[in-house]
Amino acid sequence: MTSYGLKVALCNSGDLLDGGDAVPFDVVYAGQTCRAFAIRFRGVPHAYLNRCTHVAMEMDYQPNRFFDDTGNWLLCATHGAAYQPTTGACAGGPCRGGLVKIALTESDGVVHWHTDHPLQPVEF
Repeated sequence: MTSYGLKVALCNSGDLLDGGDAVPFDVVYAGQTCRAFAIRFRGVPHAYLNRCTHVAMEMDYQPNRFFDDTGNWLLCATHGAAYQPTTGACAGGPCRGGLVKIALTESDGVVHWHTDHPLQPVEF
């Protein structure tokens, strides 16, 4: 079992619906406060920095909306880069690598994020 140290309650498990709206939160990345988002895909919560790898800007086309119409891909609204919801890896479009993944765990009806676990960009 991996220990991530300090964990912070992010939301209730029921706040994340498969393919639904994300729950936004702030993280410190490269010395700056940045927006991040948590989603649920196929029953599992995932979180990423809200920054497209094509152009470093937030991805949501409407507040907290990241999934395409099929609910299978995370999309950047500006240029159409697509990412895999489970890994953040580039799935198509003008991506330059994968999204920066944020460690989450879920227990007792609560999703937690781990503040001292280093944020890692996903390799492609």
